[in-house]
Amino acid sequence: MVSILCRIDDKLIPLYRVMWVGAVPHFCGSDDCMREGQYEVKLEQDESLWASHDERDLLVQSLEKWQGGLGNDRDSWD
Repeated sequence: MVSILCRIDDKLIPLYRVMWVGAVPHFCGSDDCMREGQYEVKLEQDESLWASHDERDLLVQSLEKWQGGLGNDRDSWD
């Protein structure tokens, strides 16, 4: 059985709420940016979370498994 939840930071996120996952880390160049190097996870209703590289990879793997294993071709986003 595949869980419909994935942990990002200290939150358990239902996979069905994920709209998209950033393929590249955030970079804005601002001196006071606290999200530099993190990956945006866009949720429905215009909400976002920020994930580490490992959290992003785990989320993508969980989404692929939840949707029936859509493939292992990751070189398009790594």
